Amino acid sequence: MSSTSRRNADRASTATWRPDAGRVPDYPCSVGDDIGPTFDLLILGGTVIDGSGAEGFAADVAIVGDRLRILPRPAQEDAEPGRDALAGSGGADSAAAEASVPPKRVIDAHGLVVAPGFIDLHSHSGLMILADPRHEPKLRQGVTTELIGVDGNSYAPFPRREDLLAFVELNAGLDGDPPIAYDWDSVAGHLGRLDRSVAVNVACLVGNSALRASVAGWDDRPAKGGEIASMRSMLREAMEEGAFGLSSGLDYPPGSYADTAELAELSEEAARGDGIYHTHVRYQLGDRYLDPFREAIEIGRRAGAPAHITHFYHRATYPGGPEPMLALLESARAEGLDVTFDSYPYEWSSSRLLIELPGWVQSGGPPALKRRLADAESRRRLAGEIGERWASAGLDVPADIRLGNFRKPEHRRWEGRTLADVARELSADPVEAMLELLAADGLHVNEVRSGPAAASLPAFIAHPLGMVGTDSVFVGEYPSPRTYGSYPRILGEFVRDRKLLSLPEAIRKMTSAPAARLGIRDRGLLRDGFFADVVVFDPRRIRSLATYEEPRRFPEGIDYVMVNGQLVVDGRRHTGALPGRALRH
Repeated sequence: MSSTSRRNADRASTATWRPDAGRVPDYPCSVGDDIGPTFDLLILGGTVIDGSGAEGFAADVAIVGDRLRILPRPAQEDAEPGRDALAGSGGADSAAAEASVPPKRVIDAHGLVVAPGFIDLHSHSGLMILADPRHEPKLRQGVTTELIGVDGNSYAPFPRREDLLAFVELNAGLDGDPPIAYDWDSVAGHLGRLDRSVAVNVACLVGNSALRASVAGWDDRPAKGGEIASMRSMLREAMEEGAFGLSSGLDYPPGSYADTAELAELSEEAARGDGIYHTHVRYQLGDRYLDPFREAIEIGRRAGAPAHITHFYHRATYPGGPEPMLALLESARAEGLDVTFDSYPYEWSSSRLLIELPGWVQSGGPPALKRRLADAESRRRLAGEIGERWASAGLDVPADIRLGNFRKPEHRRWEGRTLADVARELSADPVEAMLELLAADGLHVNEVRSGPAAASLPAFIAHPLGMVGTDSVFVGEYPSPRTYGSYPRILGEFVRDRKLLSLPEAIRKMTSAPAARLGIRDRGLLRDGFFADVVVFDPRRIRSLATYEEPRRFPEGIDYVMVNGQLVVDGRRHTGALPGRALRH
């Protein structure tokens, strides 16, 4: 039996994601009851919220190596909240009775919640985590696993090193271009660089931009039949090496040059390998409201693939409210299609500044783009097209764009300032100022802009089809606060303060639901024998401190984070441990 056939047979029962995914495990634990009685770490006295969506219960949690053991406590043991967990507590006695020798470390979790580590369905850390493997912005939120290769922008497979380096340059305003060794050409190679050398677990998707650049080149043209077959073959090989599916970013060339039919064919290949289609939709399509999401659903329909719409949210400038957007997905589910989404709980988006440029100017890749940025006639055309689009945007776009990730000393004074500020200082038209910055500083300039409408955020965060994807970006001095604060903002503001959803349901959306969506085994739930990815937090204190003005502030209330059984956050301090693993499909 082939590896793909084995995966299909193992996971046949989880082919369609359900809104209650995680409430009852969809797959058996892959390890038996072979955990011995010697505990490396014991978490005593906490309330376990296991990720299934069920109410919390009294239990101690033991870690043996990289695996979990759940030790339920009799109800009477919690009759005296706040008592010393180690001096005369029934919980300590009952847990100690399970152990043949004292545990190496005990954590007193009375009054705290013990939950599975959070799984982020959208992170732009595929390169930056190799430069900063401690990855504190995410760990300090409780994230223990994240998905990279999103928005069509993966860094494997790239058979030709020159294409990989060109793509790093093109996407540096979103994913960074750290000074690391770009010494891989495959998914296996990239995962090998990440495995056991970073602080969190990493799962990856294959971006359609990588496939297109490698097979069809960088030009804005339809792919030919033979090229699509070659891209399918590359995708199939990448999934055999561990990728969890296909991603698209239909605002980002060269992947944005793919039409619906091409994306459906590639998604069909992903589905054959039991993977998903994860999409940043074509936001400029049709009515620019519902039509982009209709295309995503249609791709899943044609391909027979699970379709996951990432950073799904409602803009204040849309011609209608959030209800028709959510109804579109609900209707697809009623039709029998497997459609889900993720969202983040902040009003601020972020991307590479190049996203403001039309596709034609980026055709041919970075060398052609830079030639056009230096060409007077191309600039005149761009000024007209971009100016017209901004004028009809329904807001003052130059004042909305906050700039960052400058490299040249003479430009660093503009870090965190708006494009309108820069244009005034230069006495220039805002479009011309933007083009000059890209030409003079480089393609790596980043933007932060208004994104989700604040009033409609609750509808997406609380919806049963939704999960959490931070869309975290790690470049610039003033990133979107979503990079540092997404999970604690949901748990503090949306759950505790506003009571928009229950704590068990919020944790399900952060843990077992994304694990089931991707097909990650033995993570996302606190179960005997599962991997010991654990977060311990205070439900009364947890809150995000990250704001638009001060986005790089760590949250409060998250005291301990364990990845594969190792303490990585201990008393709100990073231990320096790097136990993260490259997860393979």
